[in-house]
Amino acid sequence: MRKLGILFFLLLCIHDVYSQLEKDKALHFLGGNLYGLVGAGVANQISDGDRTWTFIGAVGGSLLIGLAKESIDQNQYGGWDNSDLLATVLGGATVGVTIDIFEKRKQRKRDKIFKAATESANLDLNRTFPIKTVEINSLSLLGMSDSVLYK
Repeated sequence: MRKLGILFFLLLCIHDVYSQLEKDKALHFLGGNLYGLVGAGVANQISDGDRTWTFIGAVGGSLLIGLAKESIDQNQYGGWDNSDLLATVLGGATVGVTIDIFEKRKQRKRDKIFKAATESANLDLNRTFPIKTVEINSLSLLGMSDSVLYK
């Protein structure tokens, strides 16, 4: 219930703030969100899910599109606006923080522990039971035969 109250309060605050912003800044923020999401996705794939690089990718993607847009505005209209650039970068930073909050950190940790446990179990089984060795791989964990690899 407390979270719902905090969310309601934040929505009321955002409503008042939105009415004071220019429409142009809101569009820059939205553009920063979209291109920050693209940058975060690319950085997440390249870095194998590293949280720091995902955030840097989100901010970097929004910064690149913000610089491109402001350079176009400079050439066409003769006006570079740092506040537009800031709104775009803040949009990317918001996406980076949101991804970091909702990312499944616990799942990655469980996968890492499971992998370490199966590797150590494989070594221990070979030492403990020399008469009958058991090879643990992904197919045997799924209950499948190794013959599916050779067909």
